[in-house]
Amino acid sequence: MSAEEQHYDPRAIQDKWQAEWAALNPFAADDRADGERRYALDMFPYPSGDLHMGHAEAFAIGDVVARYWFQKGFNVLHPIGWDSFGLPAENAAIKRNSHPAEWTYANIETQLASFQRYAGSFDWSRRLHTSDPEYYKWTQWLFLRFFERGLAYRKGGLVNWCPKDQTVLANEQVINDGHCERCGTLVQKKTLTQWYFKITEYADRLLEDMKQLEGNWPERVLLMQRNWIGRSEGADVQFAVEGRDEPVTVYTTRPDTLYGATFFVVAADAPLADELCAPEQREAFEAYKEQVSRESEIERQSMDREKTGVFLGRHAINPVNGERIPVWASDYVLAGYGHGAIMAVPAHDQRDLDFARKFGLPVRVVVDTGEDDPNETGVATAGEGRLVNSGPIDGLPKSEAIGRITSILAEKGLGAAAVNFRLRDWLVSRQRFWGAPIPIIHCESCGEVAVPDDQLPVRLPEDLRGADLAPKGASPLAAASAWVNVDCPKCGGPAKRDTDTMDTFVDSSWYYFRYCSPRFEDGPFDVEQVRRWMPVDQYTGGVEHAILHLLYSRFFTKVLYDMGMVDFTEPFTRLLNQGQVILNGKGMSKSTGNLVELTQQIDDYGVDAVRLTMIFAGPPEDDIDWADVSPAASVKFLARAHRIAAEVTSPPSADSAAGDQSLRRVTHRMIDEVTKLVESHRFNVAIARIMELVSASRKAIDSGPGAGDPAVREAAETVAVLLSLFAPYTAEEMWSELGLAASVAKAGWPAADPALLVQSSVVCVVQVAGKVRDRLDVPPDISAADLERLALASEKVRAALGPAGAAKVIVRAPKIVNIVPA
Repeated sequence: MSAEEQHYDPRAIQDKWQAEWAALNPFAADDRADGERRYALDMFPYPSGDLHMGHAEAFAIGDVVARYWFQKGFNVLHPIGWDSFGLPAENAAIKRNSHPAEWTYANIETQLASFQRYAGSFDWSRRLHTSDPEYYKWTQWLFLRFFERGLAYRKGGLVNWCPKDQTVLANEQVINDGHCERCGTLVQKKTLTQWYFKITEYADRLLEDMKQLEGNWPERVLLMQRNWIGRSEGADVQFAVEGRDEPVTVYTTRPDTLYGATFFVVAADAPLADELCAPEQREAFEAYKEQVSRESEIERQSMDREKTGVFLGRHAINPVNGERIPVWASDYVLAGYGHGAIMAVPAHDQRDLDFARKFGLPVRVVVDTGEDDPNETGVATAGEGRLVNSGPIDGLPKSEAIGRITSILAEKGLGAAAVNFRLRDWLVSRQRFWGAPIPIIHCESCGEVAVPDDQLPVRLPEDLRGADLAPKGASPLAAASAWVNVDCPKCGGPAKRDTDTMDTFVDSSWYYFRYCSPRFEDGPFDVEQVRRWMPVDQYTGGVEHAILHLLYSRFFTKVLYDMGMVDFTEPFTRLLNQGQVILNGKGMSKSTGNLVELTQQIDDYGVDAVRLTMIFAGPPEDDIDWADVSPAASVKFLARAHRIAAEVTSPPSADSAAGDQSLRRVTHRMIDEVTKLVESHRFNVAIARIMELVSASRKAIDSGPGAGDPAVREAAETVAVLLSLFAPYTAEEMWSELGLAASVAKAGWPAADPALLVQSSVVCVVQVAGKVRDRLDVPPDISAADLERLALASEKVRAALGPAGAAKVIVRAPKIVNIVPA
């Protein structure tokens, strides 16, 4: 153990300052203070146990931003809370024969203690939990406002069903080739009546408002949202179907290829397929539909899988040429996209071509792309070209042909230009207990009736626990008869409560508003406080929330804007995504033993060393392999920094201007560089610069002006303030060693003296054949020609070159000269 480490005890320092900070409460936001405000927000955690290594990284990064703003003198709102409804608590309650609240709130207390130990700069007075009735009362209130505006509605249809958890899933919660995001079980399709939020009504605005986010959000997140919303332009085309009075509407992005449509395909699980099926095909269709119900949407959309289908015994009429084309049901068409039916143009769509070749259907080329005939190659041609075999649009390029055929269809009343979205309405019903109950009462006479506002919250019953909550295919709330059976608020007759609970993403879609006034009792938030603090200036969290949470939060904000409750349309001005913490190249997992416990790391090395290691490992967005980093090395550095403060002998009143100018130039250069690096989120490089300042300070003490020089004090104070962003306990102890009053967290960010940033000279490295031969002190503004002359005049360089001299000289003034010998 080094001399520094012998005098540096991270655990003792933690215990001391955690108690001091609790008394000081340095991070409370002031709702009334004037001056510049900042809102720093971290994605709040789910209380599924203690904090883990992923939490350690995410909250260390977010804390750097908040602490920097505190140091800059801003009035900072940096709140914390818990996303505390959810399936894990319910499963734990079933296993333990308890109520989900018991497990949830015990875990919250565990995480709270760990957060306080981890030195997050939070305003603890704003703590909230989404499972508190005081919170979910307003989640229910917002649901009712959506209901009043037609944005919350109930309908029957096919849903994603997890057979293990016995609940429905939103499209966004089906991942990894059709598996449940929570438990990994293969998702099935099931017909149920469910509640939805009409997010599709905001699809265009969700796309358009991304312009506000460009440059401040990661481009990959914006791209993921654009792709998920999936806006496309095309045409709705009407196909008459033999034996059906009304035409069937098909959406296509390529109406120019209508003359190449040789068959018609309906989603096998769409009601339309059931309606169109001829009696003689009923048995084959029902067997096929059962097969499709066991497939995931991702499987169905795979380009590689063999095409399957069944002829429905009907024909449609191609509206442009009157041709009878067979109607098939297949799994590669989805009921939820467009109108659940497509015109199949096999020559120019690979999935259509694969289907046509499987079932012997005709393939007609209608766009001459210059490529080989798909009938011969088995490869559809989707490139640019001119129309052929297409009547009035023959010879036109694609862009003109689309407009022309759309106009022809419109003139004949057979179609019209249309816009379509991949985005589907948000399915918010869940057949589970531990969530916010949907505040609707079902009355045979009155239909769907909103629970009156003065009866909110609709509280969860407290007598259901353990086995009562086990999955049964319906919500556990349905078994609470005393809770379910109520009088209708409208007519007073017998009625029943809705027994579903809301998707927990509803809770997290508005929590950041509540932080602005968490004890407000007259609404979900105080409108004036939201105007004071929002939108959020910096949001920090994982990229895994790019579609779900972030998209839903943007939707909620736009609805609240339309309701006149907020005066902005985007909730998060800037977004910072952190990478993952992995081990030996793989994700951490308790089941596989590939795991590092955060608590053990903190016990072994201290909070500051873990935080510093997380930040120093690389840029925030990169993954951190814990096998490749060294918290022990961080301990050594922190001990060195601490020792410098302990050795300073000049008083706090010492005039730094009278100190060693060489060290002062280093200090002020580091202030300038670290400021720029922190503001550009290059936190790891900022730490490297602080390390340089510690080294320069050590050198000044050991072989320079000594520990009593005022410049050494200035450097030590600067290290403490800069380091407070990354290692708050050590920084606070340094501040105390320097005789200064707590807390260093709000000491004020140092300003670099421009006069000390001016360099009188820089060191230029001169290389000959790739080897360093000399170092020259040169003016920072030296010209390339003058630098070349100086380098070639160096005796060391001339000796290395010999009589042959130089063949080539490469100058990068003022830092480097490379010489190639003749």
